[in-house]
Amino acid sequence: MKSLLSILFLALFISCSSNEDDFSMDNETEILEYIQSHNLTATKTSSGLYYVITDPGTGNKPNQNSTVTVNYIGKFTNGNTFDQGQNITFNLQNVIPGWTEGLTYFNEDGQGLLLIPSHLGYGANGSNGIPGGSVLVFNIHLLGIN
Repeated sequence: MKSLLSILFLALFISCSSNEDDFSMDNETEILEYIQSHNLTATKTSSGLYYVITDPGTGNKPNQNSTVTVNYIGKFTNGNTFDQGQNITFNLQNVIPGWTEGLTYFNEDGQGLLLIPSHLGYGANGSNGIPGGSVLVFNIHLLGIN
């Protein structure tokens, strides 16, 4: 009987600790509420990323290994800005997975939004003032592929 209680306690502990890091259901709800409240038409990818193209642009699309130059504003769903940049150049292998995937849907000179769940952003631990489990909203203008 004592070993059965130990197994049940261990199972409960493991399931509780893994649920603390799983924000997927909360993130999905938060993203869908954001889309609805901002009257957006978004596309969901198989990874859970949502994107909105507001201006398709006219150039080529980058691939996941491209170096790109962008203007961007990063916000939380409550509208608070946490980061922004103008004429920032980087390789898509050196950014969060939501950007690596998301930028491949933009043409050069295209503009739009990425709605990034935490597992494609900074995860359960967060980073540099971004709390763990955060949904990230990026307004992006893809200026060019270098």
